[in-house]
Amino acid sequence: MTTQPFDSRNVHWNKIDGIDHLAYHVLAVDEAKRIVDILFKFDANAKIALHRHKADYITLVLQGELRIYRADHTLKEIRPVGRYVAGAADGEPHTEGGGDQDVIAYFSNRNVGTTIYEILDEGSNVIATFGIAEFKALLDAQAPQPSTAVV
Repeated sequence: MTTQPFDSRNVHWNKIDGIDHLAYHVLAVDEAKRIVDILFKFDANAKIALHRHKADYITLVLQGELRIYRADHTLKEIRPVGRYVAGAADGEPHTEGGGDQDVIAYFSNRNVGTTIYEILDEGSNVIATFGIAEFKALLDAQAPQPSTAVV
């Protein structure tokens, strides 16, 4: 189902080498509160790398429909625009992607320990991890948001 486009003209989308069909924009990294907030954009009709969430999270779909697939590539769930989900750390490995439209979703990772995401190979072996330090580095490297402050 096609939804109204999310106005992201002031969002600078970034890519991570080796992770296809995904763009991100780090919104905030709060090391003291152990929270990392990110916008993700998933390509339409594509899937990102197999992974597992290692921190509690909330998501809100802002555009399109987010499709969640089990490790065996069977469709597990479709989250339409407006769907809010709270999830717990250490769920099953999965992949996700867009339906017929690019998906934009807000992810807030909470109670972060060392790792937020484990990137897995097809045998569910960990091949990379992303934690607070990695997202802090990505935030520091990304282009600053345009200011809307009125002086």
